[in-house]
Amino acid sequence: MTNKEGNMDSKQLEKRKKVLLDLMNDKIYVPMKIKELAIILQVSKEERPDLELVLNELLAEGKIEISKRGKYKIAKEKTVTGTFVTHPKGFGFIEVEGRDDDIYVSEENIGNAFYGDVVQATLISGTTGKRQEGRITQVISHTVTEVVGIYEQSKHFGFVIPDNQKILQDIFIPQECAKGAVNGHKVIAEITSYGSSKKKPEGRITKIIGHISDPGTDVLSIVYAKDLPFEFPEKVLNQAERVKGEVSEADMQGRLDLRKVPMVTIDGEDAKDLDDAVSLEKDGNIWHLGVHIADVTNYVQENSALDWEAKKRGTSVYLVDRVIPMLPRRLSNGICSLNAGCDRLALSCLMDIDEKGKVIGSRIAETVICVDQRMTYTSVKKILEDQDAEEIEKYQEFVPMFEKMRELSELLRKNRHARGSIDFDFPEAKIILDKKGKPVDIRPYEANTATKIIEDFMLLANETVASEYFWQEIPFLYRVHDTPDPEKIQALAEFIRNFGYGLKGVQDEVHPKELQKLLSRVADSPEEALISRLTLRSMKQARYSTECTGHFGLAAKYYTHFTSPIRRYPDLQIHRIIKENLRGRLNAERIAHYQEILPEVAEHSSKTERRADEAERDTDKMKKAEYMQQHIGEEYEGVISSITSWGMYVELPNTIEGLIHVANLYDDRYYYNENTHEMVGSDLGKVYKLGQSIRVRVLDADKENATIDFVPAAIWE
Repeated sequence: MTNKEGNMDSKQLEKRKKVLLDLMNDKIYVPMKIKELAIILQVSKEERPDLELVLNELLAEGKIEISKRGKYKIAKEKTVTGTFVTHPKGFGFIEVEGRDDDIYVSEENIGNAFYGDVVQATLISGTTGKRQEGRITQVISHTVTEVVGIYEQSKHFGFVIPDNQKILQDIFIPQECAKGAVNGHKVIAEITSYGSSKKKPEGRITKIIGHISDPGTDVLSIVYAKDLPFEFPEKVLNQAERVKGEVSEADMQGRLDLRKVPMVTIDGEDAKDLDDAVSLEKDGNIWHLGVHIADVTNYVQENSALDWEAKKRGTSVYLVDRVIPMLPRRLSNGICSLNAGCDRLALSCLMDIDEKGKVIGSRIAETVICVDQRMTYTSVKKILEDQDAEEIEKYQEFVPMFEKMRELSELLRKNRHARGSIDFDFPEAKIILDKKGKPVDIRPYEANTATKIIEDFMLLANETVASEYFWQEIPFLYRVHDTPDPEKIQALAEFIRNFGYGLKGVQDEVHPKELQKLLSRVADSPEEALISRLTLRSMKQARYSTECTGHFGLAAKYYTHFTSPIRRYPDLQIHRIIKENLRGRLNAERIAHYQEILPEVAEHSSKTERRADEAERDTDKMKKAEYMQQHIGEEYEGVISSITSWGMYVELPNTIEGLIHVANLYDDRYYYNENTHEMVGSDLGKVYKLGQSIRVRVLDADKENATIDFVPAAIWE
């Protein structure tokens, strides 16, 4: 088995492995010990180490296995079950629950699987880790039953080209199943056959959304593609219509009357669902802060049609041209909205705060309130930041309270910073549309003193409520943010060493203060954008849970969502628990009830939140691409926000992001250095780095695929 020098080269090794596998695959073969294999293969004592080497190689590749009695045999095929997700380039991945790494499936091993299918696959021997490969052997069930796309008409049939690029096949539509659709219609097609390797999937059109040139059709297509509940069932609307539009004397009975306490709402100019009001007084060194939240549960009873629909939706969805509310507008914009000058039912978190910013006493109470003034972020900013004389004159009776609010807000923010709360300052986009839904301007939406005041007060109320109910040991819903995976923090620590930065506690459990310190050190440096983004990517996603495990990003031990019951179901759910507790009705039976239902509520609410985020992100990307279609050939200054093997993403000051494909870096042959996150030119040695400023020209923009392509302006010239 060896060459003249007594060593086995790679070709010999592969040959011996094949011989051994052929032997072990033989039908008459039974598991054998190494001695028996040596006899069959006529291996001498001197060549036994070579046989052991071959066996160890095959064991490492997973092609053979060894029994407890030391007998070698062909390894049993290992199978996995998971969700199949395709890639636009033809291959795909199987997402397996409880497994960190997805299973890679090459195009030839996909079989008849369709995007989103629950499949069973055999793991291919010799592939491990992140490159573990599989072969789909069975489609267990189909999860995608409808497709949103553009209809293309032929003489006797048609096709639906899916909007989702991960759905690789067009859907064949027989003429009699077209429902009158014509070229350019955005449609919903129900899949009637998933096809095969020789036959396209087939379907029938169930709804015509509109023509691609009609205003709003583009956004509505995403709404349907994400399966967002859009229209309220008639039963839900009827129930909302029966709700009284005014607060009665009977409604106020037993409630703490705060109608004479000065209070305001502070929201955006366009907001109509005002679910939080604030009041603030100071007595000596003690602040008396009131956060007053609409008592939605008074109008949405448990297990009613309104409640089931709110739970189904999970959250309101704020898209670029519309809001899809969690509750019918009669409630969200009417009796549940804390409109100025109207008596409203509320659940108030009343907090006493000392001069150090510590909550020294609190009370949660059912109240009746009357908001004195509906303020906007813009107006409060003009008063506190711009010292606008006209605005100060207009709201003069509230100006002293606003000044106190700013003082307390700064104190609370300072305290959060001291304990390690992490603040990522990435601007959101404000997309301005004309009457036809066309984007006419895009600019960053920046935080100001007014937005910070409301944020700080809501965070404190959420922490206060969470702390109180944690210590009462009552079933509850918490907003949790888990500690990052040590591997990701280790990778971040290794990378930032290139810039002279370090992280403590990487080997164990990193404290949020360490990440906060890192962000403070990189502030205003050339690498700020780079390190901030990598830090964000190293963290986990916040979610809802029945376990109070803390909020890493806020460095908070206790945190919940209490302040937005009009637009978030978890807030509505915990209001119900709080009110039952305040009224002494949380007996053993009700506690058992909540223990049973809350885990599912937490999981479902987390899913609907992610769905809403995806829809908002997709509509923003689409409108940004549409906006840039009007600016092809123009030049902009940007910052390299991400680098991959296929190119570099550049973000403009107005938050628009586009790709410089590696093929468009034609002044050199570039490769991606994964360790340093750099794009490096092979011949000339030019280096592009994350966070680097770069002037780009708009090469192309595609609204349908929501993509924007840039090219370096210097190369273009």
